[in-house]
Amino acid sequence: MDTTTETRIHREPWNKGKLVGQKAPFKLKDIWALRVRLQMEGRVRELALLNLGIDSKLRGCDLVALKVRDVCHGDQVASRAVVMQHKTQRPVQFEITEPARAALRAWIRQAALEPDDYLFPSRLHDSPHLGTRQYARILGHWVDEQGLDRADYGTHSMRRTKATLIYRRTKNLRAVQLLLGHSKLESTVRYLGIEVDDALEISEQTEI
Repeated sequence: MDTTTETRIHREPWNKGKLVGQKAPFKLKDIWALRVRLQMEGRVRELALLNLGIDSKLRGCDLVALKVRDVCHGDQVASRAVVMQHKTQRPVQFEITEPARAALRAWIRQAALEPDDYLFPSRLHDSPHLGTRQYARILGHWVDEQGLDRADYGTHSMRRTKATLIYRRTKNLRAVQLLLGHSKLESTVRYLGIEVDDALEISEQTEI
């Protein structure tokens, strides 16, 4: 009599031992420490990527696909820009602060970029611009350099940092909704991780 032995392959879930869900926004002290490090080490591209990522609050897929003309008027870096979001196909406007403009000017000059060039060209032959995975790897190195836990941070940490700061200072959900390009206030509430009741109360207080 033959005996059949069943061999079961045990596969562990991809997220075992990992924190999933929303990634934490960066603290201001970590952003400034990282800026100083990148400046001191002459990492011009990374400094431009960091500053624009914080200012723009764009999703990673939109940030890496920016072209020079999206942030420049002629040979001058603009103080504001408007970008069509890939996910929602809705335009979103953002301010480019002077530190970000300075970093972008230095990077564009160093890389000799033209208006139709991607702002962050890829160093891989099969991609015209920096990919989202490459962006995530760069951010992972930043997290390591700051002595932070990679499990707590991701590319959405960049998008959430300034939005969270603005919300904490103003409690103006409508403004943050507009800056993030969300079509629904509920999306902003979930993204910021605040309580629905608090959000509705704040919304009522800030309506014009």
